[in-house]
Amino acid sequence: MKIGKYLKDKFCEIFLIIFFYLVFLMMLTVFRVSNTLVIAFSIVFWTMIVLIFFIDFFRRKRFYDEFLGNIEALDKKYLVLETLAKPSFYEGEILWQGLYETHKSMIENVKDKIHEIDDFKDYIEMWIHEVKIPISSLTLLCHNHKDKINKTFLEQIKRLDNYIDQVLYYVRSNYTEEDFTIKRVSIDKIISGVLLKNKDDLLENKIDIEVDLEEGTVYTDQKWLDFILNQVINNSIKYKRSDVDSKIKITTVKEDDKIILSIWDNGIGIPEVDIENVCKKSFTGMNGRSMTKSTGMGLYIADKLCGKLGHRLEVSSKINEYTEIRIIFGSNDFYKDMG
Repeated sequence: MKIGKYLKDKFCEIFLIIFFYLVFLMMLTVFRVSNTLVIAFSIVFWTMIVLIFFIDFFRRKRFYDEFLGNIEALDKKYLVLETLAKPSFYEGEILWQGLYETHKSMIENVKDKIHEIDDFKDYIEMWIHEVKIPISSLTLLCHNHKDKINKTFLEQIKRLDNYIDQVLYYVRSNYTEEDFTIKRVSIDKIISGVLLKNKDDLLENKIDIEVDLEEGTVYTDQKWLDFILNQVINNSIKYKRSDVDSKIKITTVKEDDKIILSIWDNGIGIPEVDIENVCKKSFTGMNGRSMTKSTGMGLYIADKLCGKLGHRLEVSSKINEYTEIRIIFGSNDFYKDMG
């Protein structure tokens, strides 16, 4: 709060004070009051006025400087009221009370919205679990009647199942604390399950699998990691090259206190201009637009879940040579305590 702007705001009060002071001087002159008394009165009067403005200014300055400073420092600026003491001057009390009522109203409104979102999330999860039952039945039906049902039907059902999984994990990624179990799990077991799930596509596309695991266990959530690896393997199958013998290599290595899981393929690769954006929401890139219809959500959700789990997902690639997805399982005190 600046003194110049404060005085400018008090212009009307200052003008009236000067005006009535001059009127009072004229009255003293009319009544022939001695100059000594006039000077004494003026000194007392202006000392009192300066003190009143001085006290008023610094009382407001202390409150408003703290108010603006706290707003500047806070990341969540709507919490500023929690950092302020109730002011000692009337205007500040009005502002403080207004902020309190606004804050209270916002909290109530946010609570209502959270309840609405939670209800919608619960409905989506329930709907997904319900719709997965007929999808599983259709998949089993296609497997039991392969000679009668065109394989295209099974491919489309698998795509539908994968998209529904994306919806489920996207919704849950914002509520991981409700579906979150960190424990030591076997990477080999998860990889075997993912490869088995994609067995038909791997065989049909004649993709060789090489698995070499130096480190066999990590601390993670098994369901989340299963989904993440499934998205990566699906991309490796989807973007394979037709002019080479397709291959996927899955390896783990230990570097310092970190375990790195690598999924490498010799597919079409990712253009250099797209690499830094492949994990962004709805980003399809040149490959997604030119080769196959893509939602651009698979790696985005995978990367988001890795962040929630305390892992890191990295992408490296060279066009028409390879793509490598690395999941880095870091070591921290939380995991050590669990161990």
